[in-house]
Formats: sequence, C-alpha cells, structure tokens
Amino acid sequence: MIVDLHNHTPRCNHAEGTPQEYIKQALTCKTKFFGFADHAPMDFDPKYRMSFHEMDSYEKEIKTLQEIYRDKITILLGYEVDYLENHMDKRVLEADVDYLIGSVHFIEKWGFDNPEFIGRYESENIDDIWKKYFLAVENMAKSGYFDIVGHLDLIKVFKFMPTCNITELAHNALVAIKKADMVLELNVAGYRKPIGEAYPSKELLEKAFKMGIPITFASDAHTPQQVGLYNDAITSLAKEVGYTECVYFIKKQKYFINF
Repeated sequence: MIVDLHNHTPRCNHAEGTPQEYIKQALTCKTKFFGFADHAPMDFDPKYRMSFHEMDSYEKEIKTLQEIYRDKITILLGYEVDYLENHMDKRVLEADVDYLIGSVHFIEKWGFDNPEFIGRYESENIDDIWKKYFLAVENMAKSGYFDIVGHLDLIKVFKFMPTCNITELAHNALVAIKKADMVLELNVAGYRKPIGEAYPSKELLEKAFKMGIPITFASDAHTPQQVGLYNDAITSLAKEVGYTECVYFIKKQKYFINF
C-alpha cells in the first residue's frame, strides 16, 4: 500500500510489536505514507484502548519517529475513535493530529465485533442489527468530528448477513459520508476474519465510487507482520471498481496520490 493510515500500537492492549517494527515493515512494503491510529481513550471499554494519561506519550513517540524516519517515509499521527454517544471526549476530538478515524464497534454498548460477545447474534433480529449499525455510521458521519470512515461494514465480521439488500441499508450512511466530505478506508482486516473479504464489500465500494467518495487504505495491523498484508488484493479491488487515487492527511488537510 502506498498509503496505509490505520495501524495500532501495544498501548491499545491488544496489539504486539514496537512502532519501529511496524515502520520497518512498511518500508519493506514500499509504503510512502504510514499512519498510526491507535484506539483512542474513552470512559467505556478501557480494556481495549489506551488510557487518557497515555495520550501525551503516544503522540510524542509518533512525532519523534516522524523526525527519525523523515528521509525514508512519511509517518502520520491519528486516532481511531469509537463513535459512541455520550462517551467521546474533547481531549481526543480536539487532539493535534493529522486525522481521526471514526469507527463503530458498538451497537447500544454491545461490542458486536468482539468474539467474547458473539452469542448475542443468536438472540437478535439480524436485519435490525444491520439497520442499527448503519444508523450509527450515519450519525458518526453527521457528527462532523472525523476525517476517515473506519471499516464501513464491520458488522459482517462473523458472517451474520442480513436478508435485505445491503446497499440499500447503507444508503443513508453513504449519503452522510459524502456530505461530510469524509474518506472511506479500504481495510484489509476483513481478510483475516471469518468474513474473508475487505471492508467494505465490493458492492458498497462500487456505490461509494459512483457517489464520488474518495478512499484511503488501511492494514489495521495489530502486529508488524500484518502491515502490508493483502496489498495486491486491496489495490486490485480498488482499481476494479474504478479508483486510481487514494488520500492521506497532514494536519487534517486532504491530499491525493495515485496508486
């Protein structure tokens, strides 16, 4: 991936390896713009994210690495922020970073992508779950806080699929994403999950392309070895749909580059 903006560090408590190891792997993959966007702190679900007192050290470490590697690769600083009403914090939303990824991992505080809570799928109406998910994505986009949409159809992670048309379910969310001038990430983590495909699906990506929604790329790496995995698959998918450019951010400013 020439651009890879969604990668983690051990501060989130479920990633391994040093930031330097991630960067070295990105160099091996010939990435030009590599971003760290670790899970931002929040007063909910602290087990899977950094704490507020770690924000300063996280930001300082990435900024130090920017200087160390400035002649080899452009290192970017961001956060992956959970969109969860009444639990987002100004310290994160107003942080001095290059970009914020807005992600939905919770439906009414249910961590639907966490294997620990997979059993709830059996007791819920699957179509209602998908509708609630895309409504949360729509509201995330309308909030105006975020630059990038994280893994648009993450709700498919365990292959519990709806009975109705997915592009219709996602329509209002995509409209909100377009109106908010957000960027859609092509996230390869889905290839490593039961669903076995990228986020978003090709059909949703085709709709996004028709709507003129720009894209970026994401390894969503939680180990250095995951950086750049499935590069050929994800870039081929983007090209098949019609994309030729992707986006990176510096200080919230959007830049386009051919891939």
